[in-house]
Amino acid sequence: MKLSDALKKVTVVAAKGDLQREITGVNIDSRKVVTGDLFVAVKGTQADGHLYIPKAIEQGAAAVLVSEPIPADAPDSVTYVQVADTEDAVGKVATQFYGDPTTKLKLVGVTGTNGKTTIATVLYNMFRAFGHKCGLCSTVCNYIDGRAIPADHTTPDPVTLNKLLAQMADEGCEYAFMECSSHAIHQKRIGGLRFVGGIFTNLTRDHLDYHKTFEN
Repeated sequence: MKLSDALKKVTVVAAKGDLQREITGVNIDSRKVVTGDLFVAVKGTQADGHLYIPKAIEQGAAAVLVSEPIPADAPDSVTYVQVADTEDAVGKVATQFYGDPTTKLKLVGVTGTNGKTTIATVLYNMFRAFGHKCGLCSTVCNYIDGRAIPADHTTPDPVTLNKLLAQMADEGCEYAFMECSSHAIHQKRIGGLRFVGGIFTNLTRDHLDYHKTFEN
């Protein structure tokens, strides 16, 4: 895919280099970057991806998406693109790169403090019992119809999530049921996705260590 096509849903603040160059993947983890990837430098809760741009370039990144000013000494071999907020942009870029998978299946999100896994799993099993091909994104495991895909977060990062949803769509899933944690929503991990339904279970005072206030 051309870089310019991957960026269609985001507003570019500044750019340096060829926006028509081909990118072969999108990544937010510099350790996983391979030749031809677009590396998105996200300022996370644990680390700032901008610090790992040299590592991503060393690994073969063709382009870098940043939310900080493009450095004057940026190498000519890599295309730099600046947006206002890479955390907001990464979901939109991943959705675009993976062919907007939630336009090809019906996605239902389940959020709330408790009950997300149970409700998403019950819906997944119920719809399969009715004869529909379905996908499931949950804390316990992800499923593409009956095939298990190991899970390591309640809601995966936007790149992993869009790749998974694209696989579901490609394999003929009609529906996908997904746990959406409050952390994931706040960190915009579900950015760019289209939901046909949402379920809210309940709200208790858990996770105040992260959200700080009940209102948040």
